[in-house]
Amino acid sequence: MIVRLHSTPSTMQDASALAAKGAAHGTVVVAECQTAGIGRHGHSWHSAPDGGLYFSMILRLNSPGPAVTLALGLAVQAAIEDTDLRWPNDVMLHNRKLAGILVQAAEGALIAGIGVNVNQSSFPDELRDIATSLRLETGFEHDKDAILHRIIAETLRTVQFSKNDVIRRFEERSSYARGREVEVDGKLRGVTAGLDADGFLLLRTDSGIERIVAGGVRPVH
Repeated sequence: MIVRLHSTPSTMQDASALAAKGAAHGTVVVAECQTAGIGRHGHSWHSAPDGGLYFSMILRLNSPGPAVTLALGLAVQAAIEDTDLRWPNDVMLHNRKLAGILVQAAEGALIAGIGVNVNQSSFPDELRDIATSLRLETGFEHDKDAILHRIIAETLRTVQFSKNDVIRRFEERSSYARGREVEVDGKLRGVTAGLDADGFLLLRTDSGIERIVAGGVRPVH
């Protein structure tokens, strides 16, 4: 089921409310704009009207774990060609962020909030150097509904993969997973050394291997 809204503070809030009422696995709430879109680490997600694809999906999985967030990144990447993955699940295009994903637990389910920059022709000054859209990269508008349905289909498929399969696929399809010099939260610097058995990022630093459980990973230029 897809619930369509014109405007909402956050599709994650709407999806959580539906989950509390017993909405089924795969239920989606999509909005034309969000007035309080949520990003990771408490950040807001720029959700201007018309340009982006903003939706949340209810997932009811038998054994959810940290690899679910990786699987969602793989799903969006599979739906949008020529993109890269930055751990844990930022979808990148030409080294700028094209899509972001946030996963929260709610009422016995997981809520996957997904924002994709589709038809924006510009961004606020603070995002101009780090974000992009399909329209900016290709020069023409894209069908948001077609992208939505591709992501839904890929998500329902990918979240059924085993944890080991998800981790292997992520390492294969992300240029950030191994051999990339990065900083984490602007403090810890090292070279990525793959993912561990739970899907967390391993970072080779001057003092040894660090296990990154959470944090903003950025390339060192």
